[in-house]
Amino acid sequence: MILMPLMFGSLMKLAKALVCEPTTTLTTILYYGNLLPRNLNLERLVRREFLHQENYFFHFLITMLRCVW
Repeated sequence: MILMPLMFGSLMKLAKALVCEPTTTLTTILYYGNLLPRNLNLERLVRREFLHQENYFFHFLITMLRCVW
């Protein structure tokens, strides 16, 4: 129960980012999930501000992508 407000806030941040900037959000998730190659063209789309410590759901998605693929 104590983690619910933290995860809900993080989920809302991710949903807001997906609505406002869908391309950069998906590119950032795939880039840090090691599913996209490291090159300068893609680095322009990657947003490092999504990697904020309080963005738990974003980190969870990246970790799951790294484990699965």
